[in-house]
Amino acid sequence: MATAEAPPEVRKEPEVNKLFRMVMKHEASDLHLKVGQPPMMRLRGDIRRMEMRPLTQDDMERLLLPCLKDKQRKILDEEGGVDFSYVVGQDECRFRVSLFRQRGRLSLVSRRVNTSIPSFEKLGLPPSIEGLCNFSEGLVILAGVTGSGKSTTIASMLDYINSREPLHILTVEDPIEFTFEDKKAYINQREIGLDCINWHKALKDAVRQDPDVILVGELRDIETFEAAIHAAETGHLVFGTIHAASAATTINRILDLFPPDKHNAIRQALANNLKAIVAQKLVKSIKPGVSRVPTNEIMIVNPIVRKLIGEGEDSKILDAIRMCSQEGMVDFTENLRQLVDRGDIDRATALEYAPNPEQLKMALKGIKVATPGIL
Repeated sequence: MATAEAPPEVRKEPEVNKLFRMVMKHEASDLHLKVGQPPMMRLRGDIRRMEMRPLTQDDMERLLLPCLKDKQRKILDEEGGVDFSYVVGQDECRFRVSLFRQRGRLSLVSRRVNTSIPSFEKLGLPPSIEGLCNFSEGLVILAGVTGSGKSTTIASMLDYINSREPLHILTVEDPIEFTFEDKKAYINQREIGLDCINWHKALKDAVRQDPDVILVGELRDIETFEAAIHAAETGHLVFGTIHAASAATTINRILDLFPPDKHNAIRQALANNLKAIVAQKLVKSIKPGVSRVPTNEIMIVNPIVRKLIGEGEDSKILDAIRMCSQEGMVDFTENLRQLVDRGDIDRATALEYAPNPEQLKMALKGIKVATPGIL
């Protein structure tokens, strides 16, 4: 008598996936776990506690440590924190995870990354974003605080290029966030610690791998910035992100990486190779089905801006952006006005995020602020 075959073993899903799936179900942007608090998620920009009991250290170790590879566990133990990508199910949803110790206990902050890459129109980005994808070489920087949507905007820009140009796109990230499908271009994505040992090695290799477009995940130190500038100087189009609030403060943030005696050389390198800075914030939306929309400041390096950067006249950059709006530049005040007029955000939200609320009030009334001479 034939014996029945045993059914294939069903792999049990990690327990922590229940929490990640709650984030997915509610379309929250982030999952936060901390000892002594119930699991939390960020909904429409606000932290909300789930109706669950507070987590213990034993809970955190049971939920999170099995997610780590041996190398990641070693980094956590030796350095006190580790960043990695985490995928729920069969690539159902990807999360960017930061697992770290605070006051001797484990904490986690994880950002949900959309598996589909949204278009410029779906994100609500200014029309001039498209033009920034058409440079053949140079450096384009996305600036903003953590959680401002920089990575999503860059992914949308890279996918736009991917759909239109037969090029080689290379990304160097820590960790990989969006995954791309090859379209007209083809894309190689390298993750620090997984595909390459460190940033220095990855960026040194990058210019030898015949890329047309390079994404440097974050311009975080002298080494990554110099590698990005070198790649731009040698004929590549380079995208990078940086933690800064505006175009002018981005210049200062880069200079702060270097000793003062190097500042003039860095200014000249930026004047010669920088193509644009896009500063971004996320604001609460009133559009049905949309929780937050980006508001942007876009600086494109034309001869006026190039002169200001080279001569250290950063305080005049905002005036140059306003004066050159016909070239696709926009400041936060004007973009917030556009978002209100379009029905994406309400007036109160726009005034809350406006760098100068009084100027925005005037703009909403149709009164333009005169731009002083800047040269």
